[in-house]
Amino acid sequence: MTIPPGFTIGIVGGGQLGRMLAIAAAQLGYKCHVYAPDAETPAGEVAAFSTQGKFHDEEKLRQFGASVDVATYEFENIAAGPLAALSAKAPLFPPRAALEVAQDRLSEKEFVRGLGGRPAPFAPVSSFAELGEALQAIGAPAILKTRRFGYDGKGQARIADPSEAAAAWEAVRGAPSILEGFVRFEAEFSILLCRTAVGEIAVWDAPHNIHDQGILARSEIPAPAGLAAPIAEAEALARKVADALDYVGMLTLEFFAAGGTAVFNEMAPRVHNSGHWTIEGALASQFENHIRAICGLPLGATARTAPHVVMDNLIGDDVHRWRELLDDPAAHLHLYGKGEPRPGRKMGHVTRLLGPSAA
Repeated sequence: MTIPPGFTIGIVGGGQLGRMLAIAAAQLGYKCHVYAPDAETPAGEVAAFSTQGKFHDEEKLRQFGASVDVATYEFENIAAGPLAALSAKAPLFPPRAALEVAQDRLSEKEFVRGLGGRPAPFAPVSSFAELGEALQAIGAPAILKTRRFGYDGKGQARIADPSEAAAAWEAVRGAPSILEGFVRFEAEFSILLCRTAVGEIAVWDAPHNIHDQGILARSEIPAPAGLAAPIAEAEALARKVADALDYVGMLTLEFFAAGGTAVFNEMAPRVHNSGHWTIEGALASQFENHIRAICGLPLGATARTAPHVVMDNLIGDDVHRWRELLDDPAAHLHLYGKGEPRPGRKMGHVTRLLGPSAA
């Protein structure tokens, strides 16, 4: 199935990822139709059409599906069930099966472990009593994470000592969760992979990621040479995951490098913050290749355009540095068109293409 340029792509979600998808789609000659709960969204600013609707409104999603030729989504915190109404009217990629795995941390880790991956030790927690049992089995320090609807450090609580269990359980509000053993790691990195319906796979250089308070602060490419073995192991696993899910579109897997191995952290069935550097830093960006994949087109090359690429997120008041950043001729500035900057809110990013001496 090929969706030719000139047709309409539906994007569920109106944030910055949808915005950059719509820009990439427009460059290839497609129109985009954004579906989101808010009337004004970052993605809607650059799309041809917008529909305001709740993510659980099956009838409105069905109508939305009838108005587009193919559909995708920009984030995984949406119930897979209502999307069935959309997919009954238009092809939906990535497939709902991938979303169902990725949006439940327990299912995700069991799935990856079944393919030979190595997640941190984990145990399901559905009550305070089970949390105590899990802490006895895994030990502390550990992290309690809600099974669903958590990202950028949200929906989780650290437990340094078992005496902190009650506070952690209160922090997740008693939601079904998992307890993860604390991983002592040397570095964090991600695998950015795109797959077509016929099984063509493209992979970018793995970025070395640095987080601040659970939010991605910087991605740097190439990753340190000492991460070569964990990255090779992680890429092999990512390919297995994509094939097992009969995946179409962008898939991101995040890892810890620990003791020369790759420890799986989580997956995102979508374009990803750690891949923003690819807009200027690769021959074809993650956004362009996602559009190519869901429309049945061949994938673009993923080679770097510079020896060294650095992407920094602009969080909260960082956005006020826009003039300073534009004074740097090497800076590629992206502002997301959001309103009020708040602590922890991603307002934009800046990418720099550097020479080998900077690596």
